[in-house]
Amino acid sequence: MAFTKEIIDAETMGRSLKRISHEILERNKGTKDLVIIGIKSKGVYIANRIAKNIKTIEDVEVSVGELDITNYRDDIEKDESLNSTSKIEFSVEGKKVVLIDDVLYTGRTVRAALDAIMDYGRANEIQLATLIDRGHRELPIRPDYVGKNIPTSKQEQVIVKLLEKDGTDGVLISKK
Repeated sequence: MAFTKEIIDAETMGRSLKRISHEILERNKGTKDLVIIGIKSKGVYIANRIAKNIKTIEDVEVSVGELDITNYRDDIEKDESLNSTSKIEFSVEGKKVVLIDDVLYTGRTVRAALDAIMDYGRANEIQLATLIDRGHRELPIRPDYVGKNIPTSKQEQVIVKLLEKDGTDGVLISKK
């Protein structure tokens, strides 16, 4: 029997992303040398929303990239025939990169993303933003910006719903 509960509604998600946008601007003292890269797939939608918020706040467009980490994951066999669907049409060399994902769990996705970004050049700094931090880290990775910390058990699943992909915004927790 599965139990599902909404823990973040659309309005709360919007406020969280606006707060993260302000925190990014504050920490980086504006948008100079700032780029945003979303981890496919839902991190990309969140990255675009944060970039839109920054445009509203600062009236500056920040470059946004899409990072496919498939070839860098440590939980699948390497297949040289896999083609990356990353779309990073700017240099990360000397930039402050804000890497964005929807849920931070073990840290393995972020580790793969860091390896992938390094293939695009040497950034001055890489920061991490996540909508949800659910704990259970297996690697020493900590986010710089968090929408909400949600303590979970390993038997629970965090489900992020985004308007662009799912037709609605919200975060659900499901327990089997």
